[in-house]
Amino acid sequence: MTDTSIVLYGGKGGVGKTTCAAAHALARSRTGARTLVVSTDPAHSLGDAFERDLGADPTDVADSLAAAEVDPETGQAAYRGVIEALAAEFRDAGLHLDDADFERLFEAGLVPGGDEVAALEYIARYADADYETVVFDTAPTGHTLRLLDLPAVLAETLGVAGDVQQRVRRTARAARSMVLGPAAYWGGRSDDADAVTTLHDRIEAVGALLRDPERTSFRVVLTPERMAIAESERLVARLREADVSVESLVVNRLFTNPEDCACDRCRRDEVRHADRLAAVEAGFDLPVRRVPELPGDTQGIDALERVGPELHRRS
Repeated sequence: MTDTSIVLYGGKGGVGKTTCAAAHALARSRTGARTLVVSTDPAHSLGDAFERDLGADPTDVADSLAAAEVDPETGQAAYRGVIEALAAEFRDAGLHLDDADFERLFEAGLVPGGDEVAALEYIARYADADYETVVFDTAPTGHTLRLLDLPAVLAETLGVAGDVQQRVRRTARAARSMVLGPAAYWGGRSDDADAVTTLHDRIEAVGALLRDPERTSFRVVLTPERMAIAESERLVARLREADVSVESLVVNRLFTNPEDCACDRCRRDEVRHADRLAAVEAGFDLPVRRVPELPGDTQGIDALERVGPELHRRS
């Protein structure tokens, strides 16, 4: 099996990231490629795009296509396992921890953001699963940037937690050896099953995957409006600072006056959007994909079928 390719759609809130991610995934699945699309946005609308109820586990929504919406509890559960491992080490060392102590330890700071942590967990879970492509519909820009920063932050935090765990473990063994002699080193907890080390390595692997241009690409979605263009400039700059490969821009809801209407409003919108598109093409050194404003509803498989082909064309 070849490595799964990862495509992330991001950008300002309200620019149509969910529609684009869903349409991209649907178009990819129509080629026969087993595809998964995942929403990491806390305000999920992926289910609305497919007109289906979605949950934390992949649900089939079309031939070769499944969809899921991230459950923030997934991230919390991963970190609760780390805290439980640390608490067990403390108890083995003779340090009493009651339930209230455990909850304070869990809430004190190892979980910097359930939504972003859960998103990382989903990337780790499905990066090497039985899918050829996994498409992520990310949260608005601020959340996405925190998501990209998290692997380094968490790797450092978990590294410190692992060091503390090892020191406590050595102290406990030394204390037991004074009583039991060499028998103190028989059995005990296995480093091979260390929850802290396992999660640390998992997070580091996700960080490396997000920065691997051979497997991961990012598409920045924007509309032909000044605020969206300005935010996209900042997002592209931050993505490049983070060594994340930006594959293209997607200019969504582009008014092209398909009926060649002569009314003042249509002429004005056509000229304004053409000018903004020209500014985008001149201001970014990236391929630009154009998705016209489509009449009617943009929800449902039929609507997504109309958007998908536009996402595979470049200017």
